[in-house]
Amino acid sequence: MIKPDKPANEALRLEALYRYRILDSERERSFDDLVVIAKAVCGTSMAAVTLIDVERQWFKSIQGIDATENLRSESMCGHAILQPQEVMVVEDALQDVRFHDNPVVVGDPHIRFYAGAPLISSDGLPLGTLCVFDVRPQHLERAKAEALSALSRQVMLVMELRRFALDIQKHMLERDDYERLLSEYHDVLLAQNADLAEQSRTDALTGLPNRRAMAVALEESVADADGQPRRVCVALLDIDHFKNINDFHGHATGDRVLAELGALLRAHFAGGGTAARYGGEEFVAVMPDTDLHAAGVQCEFLRMAVGNLPLGFPVTVSIGVAMHRAGDSVDQTLARADAALYRAKGNGRNRVEFAD
Repeated sequence: MIKPDKPANEALRLEALYRYRILDSERERSFDDLVVIAKAVCGTSMAAVTLIDVERQWFKSIQGIDATENLRSESMCGHAILQPQEVMVVEDALQDVRFHDNPVVVGDPHIRFYAGAPLISSDGLPLGTLCVFDVRPQHLERAKAEALSALSRQVMLVMELRRFALDIQKHMLERDDYERLLSEYHDVLLAQNADLAEQSRTDALTGLPNRRAMAVALEESVADADGQPRRVCVALLDIDHFKNINDFHGHATGDRVLAELGALLRAHFAGGGTAARYGGEEFVAVMPDTDLHAAGVQCEFLRMAVGNLPLGFPVTVSIGVAMHRAGDSVDQTLARADAALYRAKGNGRNRVEFAD
């Protein structure tokens, strides 16, 4: 058995992990749901969200076996975080020199297949993995690997929201502190994204590109540098019953909802794609090199994340998704996404619908 090395930035990595205050916490539905979906998408009997501590691998959520932690020296995830930019796949552990005599391979739970997508913090440090594994050797198709990677980003998004919620709870006793923290949070996010576009192409309230900048990004995304068509999906997102929020909570609260959603969209698409404010309570996301299935997965978890925003009252969104078709104009693709959004609102809202 080859024990995993420790990253060169191990001290910084552990410091980042501890900032989330998640180790040894109780199980949470939002993490369990993501693990269930990862297991179903990849067709395995087991899956987990794991975090790599100093000498242990701790499971925030696990399906298929009953365990809370394992030795880091025996973990496959300890190897996976050494390559944070890719999904590590072991098709048959008995044929892999690193794991052929590993206790979790030759003994319970007799792992043969493993795939782990690293969980990357906002400052680029690997904290653990979203992994799937099975007692039988398997081959992981590219589409499934991309879906697992997308789900790992959703795990990190839930962790970021969870950390922010803990910060909010800590300061809720003093309203002034709460308002200051919220203001500082927005200031930091806006500063980090100041280089997205010139001010004339940036929405002042959300810090996202505006409609004009989005149109340019969409035109550029539908073809590569050689002019060849690219696989691109577009999603239109609308806040449900936004007028009621303004009417019952006031326009200042409505602006705060828009700003929070803008921050969430920036984080959600930081790993790939562009989000912009389309107008009013409507937003648009451009997802290059993404098929309709992967775009749907991203949008479903975006919809779930909106429901978990720490706003003090429920907020939901409806989303319409369309894949750009060769020969269509950008306006035609947007029109198809808009029709899907209209159908989502007509079918009860708080849902994702696809264009024909």
